[in-house]
Amino acid sequence: MIELTRRGLLGTGAALALPFPAIAQAAEGLNAVAKAKGMRFGSCVAWGPPGADRGSFANPGYAALLKRDCGVLVPENEFKWQAIRPDAKTFHLDHFSDMLDYAEASGMAMRGHTLLWHKTQYFPKWLNDHDFGASPAKEAERILGTHIRTLCKLYASRIVSFDVVNETVEEGTGALRTSSLSRAFGGTEAMLDFAYHTAREHAPGVELVYNDYMSWEPGNEGHRAGVLKLLEGFRKRGIPCDTLGVQSHIGLTGDGTVGALVHRQEGPWRGFLDSAVQMGYKLAITEFDVNDKALPTDAKVRDGIVANYAAAYLEILFSYPQLRDVLAWGMCDRFTWLNGFTPRKDGTRQRATPYDAEYRPKALYGVIRDAFAGAVAR
Repeated sequence: MIELTRRGLLGTGAALALPFPAIAQAAEGLNAVAKAKGMRFGSCVAWGPPGADRGSFANPGYAALLKRDCGVLVPENEFKWQAIRPDAKTFHLDHFSDMLDYAEASGMAMRGHTLLWHKTQYFPKWLNDHDFGASPAKEAERILGTHIRTLCKLYASRIVSFDVVNETVEEGTGALRTSSLSRAFGGTEAMLDFAYHTAREHAPGVELVYNDYMSWEPGNEGHRAGVLKLLEGFRKRGIPCDTLGVQSHIGLTGDGTVGALVHRQEGPWRGFLDSAVQMGYKLAITEFDVNDKALPTDAKVRDGIVANYAAAYLEILFSYPQLRDVLAWGMCDRFTWLNGFTPRKDGTRQRATPYDAEYRPKALYGVIRDAFAGAVAR
């Protein structure tokens, strides 16, 4: 039997080509194992018409995975500005409302992702082109305030956690991103502060999160430093942000052994997480998957590498008692966003999620299950 712990990986210098045994699905789902430790497992979900071949609650095959394994859901795209705000006066919320109704009927919690995705390429065109007029700060407060107040008033009693702001730190420089909206506010900090204060006022009992994709791989040093600077500024200014959302889109370069990669990455990564929790932030894994673009074609070999790498990563995160929620960014390889975002050169699907394209559990499923089973109770 293959040992999945970080200790075993580092001790043996496990090679990237390490195969992995098939995983038999346990009697209880992932969220049941998580719940026993005071934690929660979930996934993103998409909207789709009944029977459509999508990662949707309306797809019976995918819905079976959600019901088996998930205690919390998050909309993949259906709560974002570009999906719900076709113009400055309109909210299109039918798809999200369907998703929320499904979650509640299935006994699952719902996260709200996101009140502000601060990347201009994901703003609706009307917002990028908006004329903020003679009093730009007042107009900016009206636009962002209307958006946040509307969603909080509609859903604060039905949503457990809001990603108030998503991805406002430039990964290359660590600087805060700017946009037409932030410039109208007079600066990005003023916009962020307004967003969190407005969310807290209108959703007083809901967890407020800052969510970003800074990762543990080399090359993320500036991004991590920028996120810590942002979080430190929040604390100094009294901004009501409760939790750091660690997206956890991790991936392997194919360079070296898993043990060598973990040895190189663990120290800086723990330093980053230590700094966040020492400031009083909780942690959440919000978008977990494993990019296998650089790995060999053979599925069994790939699954073993992905599982070993994920086991080491999750062992680190799960060692923090501040972590409660763990969400995958998709349950099934058939629908992972990575197939379109970073496609493999060999044309095969990425094997990035707990289940393969035929809805069969993979080694990664077993790693997630074992991480919860071995966790200290929260």
